[in-house]
Amino acid sequence: MYKNRLNYKLLNFLILMGLLYICVTNIGTWFNILMSVISVCMPFLIAFVIAYALHPLVNWLQKKGVRKSLAITAVVVGFFLLIALILIISLPLLYNQLVSFSSSIGTVIQDIGAKFNLNLSDLESGVDSYLDSLIHGLGNIIQQGTIDFVGKTVSFLGQAVIITVVTIYFLAYMDKIRTAIKDFLRSTKRKWYQYVKTLDKEFGNYLKGLGLFMIIQFFEYSIVFFLVGHPYWLFFGFLACIASVIPYFGGLVTNLLALLIASTVSMQVFIATLVVCIIFPQIDGYFISPKVYGKTNKVNPLVTIMAVSVGGTLGGFLGIVVALPVYILISASYRFFKNDIKKGVKIVKNQITD
Repeated sequence: MYKNRLNYKLLNFLILMGLLYICVTNIGTWFNILMSVISVCMPFLIAFVIAYALHPLVNWLQKKGVRKSLAITAVVVGFFLLIALILIISLPLLYNQLVSFSSSIGTVIQDIGAKFNLNLSDLESGVDSYLDSLIHGLGNIIQQGTIDFVGKTVSFLGQAVIITVVTIYFLAYMDKIRTAIKDFLRSTKRKWYQYVKTLDKEFGNYLKGLGLFMIIQFFEYSIVFFLVGHPYWLFFGFLACIASVIPYFGGLVTNLLALLIASTVSMQVFIATLVVCIIFPQIDGYFISPKVYGKTNKVNPLVTIMAVSVGGTLGGFLGIVVALPVYILISASYRFFKNDIKKGVKIVKNQITD
């Protein structure tokens, strides 16, 4: 008698909601576990991302009649030679500007503290300590002509070698990897194949757009700050490039630092830098970014800020970097399965009301 009165569907739904509640309330723990796994697999993930981004160039060379092995060698050697050339040319100048910047930022912090009667000694010592370690590392690289084979740098060099070797491996087998995934998904359920194909397109557009946008940001801000007479034009060009991976906040921090340092140089440089910091973010946001990213990865600014904030709270700097890709993954998944989700919710409602 009681068995007939027990709604097992409702009981299963309540159990599912309970498990979901446990997962949500412990999301910080799950996120930390995920970040730990990602940090261990990071060299392989970086190698796969590089191979994934360079694969279209290898295919293009093959279509031009270049053998696959030669195409892979040319692309990988060209990619790492380009990075090495940029570092060799720019590191000495960047080092000199960073040394000057280190002394200037201390003066700026002291001036702010004096004007607003604030005790910023802890902030000043922290910034000085970080910049000193960064300058020391760059100095070792420049003076020795290579990375010091001691301590942590050995691990860094080992990871660099692993990334290079694994990148070549992934490039050599990228076609087979993609074909194997396609065949597996087609043999299971065609809809999953279409889903992975959608994600491939979304992340392909994101990575291509991000890489191109970072290059544009480097040359754009290096040239503009040089033309207005900013003493640390190359440093802020690099900073603008790297900060591109952090939507909105990265560019804001770069511009604020550029303004603070310009204020210690002269009023003319400060005004010129202020004009740059007002005009060029608008150019980036309304003209360059839409052209680079196209229409596929458009994300609402408010949603982007929320995603970056949540990512930073849960995972620190790494969480900030991966916040937008994770949102793109969730957004693309929701759009693809939207009708299925609506049908599922409707079924659950009907079962509860029955």
